[in-house]
Amino acid sequence: MRHARHIAVLLAGLLLAWHGIKPVRAQQDNAPGAASLTPPPAYTPRPKGAPPLADTPAEREAIARWKAKAELHLEADRTAYNAQVTPTYNFRYGPRSPFLPGNVQVEGEGFLQPGAYPSAEYCGTCHQEAYSQWRQALHSNAFRTPFYRTSVNLLIRDQTRGIAFARHCDSCHNPIGVLGATLTEDSKVDRAKFDSDGLTCTTCHSVIGLDSTNGNSSIKMGVPSVIVDENGERIPGEVPFEMILRHPERHSAAVMHDFLHKPEFCAACHKANLPAPLNDYKFIRAFTAFDEWQQSKFSQRNPLTFYTAEFASCQGCHMKRNAVTLPDYGAKDGTIVSHRWLAGNTAVPFYYGFNEQLKKTIEFLGSGNYLNVDVFGIKKAGSEKLLAPLGEVPFSLAPSDVVEVWVVIQNKNIGHSLIPEVRDLYEAWVEFTVRDSSGREVYHSGFLQPDGMLDPRAHSFTNRPVTDEGEFVDNHKVWTIHSVAYDNSIPAGRSVLVRYQFPMPAEVNGAVTVTARVNYRHLRQSYLNNVLGADHPAYPVVELASRSRVLKIGENQPEQAQANDNPEWMRWNNLGISLLDQFQYMEAVQAFGEVVKLRPGYADGYTNVGLTEIVWEKFESARKAINRALSIDPSSARAIYYDGLLERRAGNTANEIADFSKVVEMFPESRDARRELGISYYQNNDNSRALEQFQALQKIDPDDLAAHYNLSILYRRMGKPEEAREQQAMFMDKKVDPGAPTYSLNYLRNHPEISEESIPWHIHSDMRTETAGPKNGK
Repeated sequence: MRHARHIAVLLAGLLLAWHGIKPVRAQQDNAPGAASLTPPPAYTPRPKGAPPLADTPAEREAIARWKAKAELHLEADRTAYNAQVTPTYNFRYGPRSPFLPGNVQVEGEGFLQPGAYPSAEYCGTCHQEAYSQWRQALHSNAFRTPFYRTSVNLLIRDQTRGIAFARHCDSCHNPIGVLGATLTEDSKVDRAKFDSDGLTCTTCHSVIGLDSTNGNSSIKMGVPSVIVDENGERIPGEVPFEMILRHPERHSAAVMHDFLHKPEFCAACHKANLPAPLNDYKFIRAFTAFDEWQQSKFSQRNPLTFYTAEFASCQGCHMKRNAVTLPDYGAKDGTIVSHRWLAGNTAVPFYYGFNEQLKKTIEFLGSGNYLNVDVFGIKKAGSEKLLAPLGEVPFSLAPSDVVEVWVVIQNKNIGHSLIPEVRDLYEAWVEFTVRDSSGREVYHSGFLQPDGMLDPRAHSFTNRPVTDEGEFVDNHKVWTIHSVAYDNSIPAGRSVLVRYQFPMPAEVNGAVTVTARVNYRHLRQSYLNNVLGADHPAYPVVELASRSRVLKIGENQPEQAQANDNPEWMRWNNLGISLLDQFQYMEAVQAFGEVVKLRPGYADGYTNVGLTEIVWEKFESARKAINRALSIDPSSARAIYYDGLLERRAGNTANEIADFSKVVEMFPESRDARRELGISYYQNNDNSRALEQFQALQKIDPDDLAAHYNLSILYRRMGKPEEAREQQAMFMDKKVDPGAPTYSLNYLRNHPEISEESIPWHIHSDMRTETAGPKNGK
C-alpha cells in the first residue's frame, strides 16, 4: 500500500510537470537580503546505511518517459535557441572558439540556452540554508555588483575591442551568459535573471570536467541535471521534488563530483592570465591563487616550504561546516559546508547591506589565525647592533635616541599570498604608530587621510600594473597591462621585514608604545571613488593582526611572552626568511644561525643556512650546512633537494640525479624537483627520461617556461616538429617581454614613493627621503 502511494505521488508530480505546472517559489528580490522560499516538501531521511529504494516497473517506466520527454524538449529548445542566436553572434575568434578569450567549454554542440539551468530558487526549496548563504555570498553577486561592472563595461566600450572580449571576464563571473551566446552585440536575450544570480547552484554543480589548471574558467559545463536514472544517465532540467527525495543518492550522483572537493576545481577561476587574444600583446599572468596554494605547506605537494602543516584545501578554509538554522536536506548531523565562501570581500556585503555576510567576513578576517606580527628588534642610530628579539634581551634607551624598529610579519596560516588576487584593487597595509605615555602621537605611518586615501608611503601589499607608456592601469583595465612596476605580497609560509625609524622625543617621560598592525580594506579608495563617486560612505577597514611593545626610557628587561607570540627560535627563523627574500644573505645566515643555536636538532635550521649560502654562492659552507641537516634527518626532502643542486655544482651527475629522483618519489607533484630532474636528464643526454619529467611538470603547471623550452627541443630531437613548434610558441608567448622593465621604470621615475617601496630594504621614516641599503650580503 505504501509503495502504491509513492507511485501515485510520483506519477502525479510527473503529470503536473508535463503540463507546465512548476513548484511555487518566490522570485529573487534584487534588493539586499535573501528572497523568501516555499517551505520544503515533507521528507523523512532513511536511516544511515539503509540501501536505496528500488524502483518498481511502473516507476521505471514513468522515469524513462520523463527522461525521454526532458531530453526531447532540451534538444528542441537548444536547436531553436541556436538557430536564433548563432546568425548574429560575433565569432571574434572563429566558429570553433566561440567562448574565447575565456577557457570555458560546454557539453554538446553549439550554445546552451540559459533556460536549461534550474534556478537557484528551485534548489533552495530543499536547501534553504545553502540558498540563504549563497544569496549573500560573492558567487551569487559575481556579475551584478558595480565594482565588477565598472571594469567590464570599460572593456565593452573600448573602441578597439567590445563585448566579445568581455567573455574573458564573464567566463568566471557569468558563465551562463557566455555559454548562452549573450556576449555579443545587439543580443536579444533577456539577461536580467542570470545576471542578477551570477554563479548559481547549477553552474558549479553542472560542471562535468576540468580542462586543466589553466584558469580563466577552464571547465567543461554539462547540460544541467539534478538527478540521474537507475543507470546513472543524467536527466536534464528540473524534476519533481518527489523524484529527488525518493532517490537522494541519484541526486547526489548528478550534482556532486569528487573534483568539487579538490583545489583544482577552485583553480578553474581562481587562477587567471591575460592571453594574447585579449590584449593583442602576449600572455601575462594575472593571479595564481591556486599555484600559491600548491606551493604552500598546506598542499603537501612542495617539499621546499619553510614550515609543514596538515593538508588543507581551498574548501577546507573557505567552506567550513556550520550549523544550519534553516531547513536543508543536504545537512549532515545538523551542519552543511558553508556556501558563504568567507574570504576577503567586504565591499559587496557592505554595498548591498548583507549584514550577516559582512559580520561573518569581518570575523573571518579578524580571527587572528592567519598572520603573526612581531615587533622583533631595534637598532639605535650610530650602532649596527640589532637588539633582538625584544622581550628576550635587555637594552637601554635615552631621550632623543633615534630608533629603528624591525617589524616581522609572518604569513602564518594563509594558503596563498597576502594579497592573493587582483591586488591592484585590494588594500592591505601596515599601520605603525608610536605614542608616549599620555597618548600623544610621536610617529605614524600607514594612516588614512581625511579623504579616505591611504598614506602613499605606507608599507602596502599591493601592486602597480602599468601600460606600455608607464602609466598606472587604473580601474582594472587589465587588457592594457604590459608590465608590473611594483608587486609586493607575503607568499604563503614566508615573512617580510618592515623597518621604521623615528627619534625618541627629547621631553619623553617613562616610555613610548609602538604598535604595528596589518589592516585590510576592500577595495582601494581611489577605485571606490571611481565606481561610486567621492561622497560614498567609508568602507570597512579590518585589522588582521597586531602587536604592541613598550619601549622604556632607561633600562628595559626581558618580559613574559604573550600567548600569540611565536617561540624565540621561530622569531629568528622568520627574520631569516625575510632577510633572505630581501637579498641580505649574510644577515639571513646569522639569523638562521640563531635558530640552530636554540634548536640544534632542527634539520631545517641547517637547511635554511645551506639554501641561503647556495643563493649567495657560498657553496663550500653550504655543503657543510646541508650535510649537517642530512645527518640529523636523512629523509629530509628539502635537504636532499639542495644537496642535488650542490652535487650538480660539483659535477657529480649520478648523485645529482639520485637526489632529485628521491625527492620526486616522495613528492610526485613537486614542480621544482620535476624541473631539476628533467634538466639533469637533459644535460646527461637522457632524452626520454627528460621528456617524461617535463611532461609531468607541464601537467602540474601548464605555464612553466622551463617545460615549454625544453620540450620544444626534445620534441624536435624526436622528430615531432608540430609538437616542438607548439611548445616553442608557448614559450615565446609566456616569457617576459624584454621591454617590460622599461615600462616599469617610466612609472617608477614619476612615482618616487613607489620607487622607494620597491627597494627591499627601505626604511620608513620622516627623518630623511633617501633609503640606505645594506652594508653586507649584496
